[in-house]
Amino acid sequence: MIYKTSEGDVDLTKLTRLYPAAVVDMQGEIAEMSLEWMDLYGDKIKLVHFVLVFDFTPAGENVKIRTVLTFETKGELMLEIQEVAKYLE
Repeated sequence: MIYKTSEGDVDLTKLTRLYPAAVVDMQGEIAEMSLEWMDLYGDKIKLVHFVLVFDFTPAGENVKIRTVLTFETKGELMLEIQEVAKYLE
């Protein structure tokens, strides 16, 4: 099943992981953090943006195969998650 995104078509049948994250700047280091972590410590760091990661990397592989969608707000991210969920039901 194909999900159409702003980054291109995503084949959900090949998906190994799907996860949302907050991308943060921690004193010059850019990192992905869980939304739960962001809720707990968001006032102590600088939020860059939110992402939804479609990961196709086979287990044990070092080279990441991913499509990443970027969102300015958590609300936009949540709307996209709801749309993807319709395809995965």
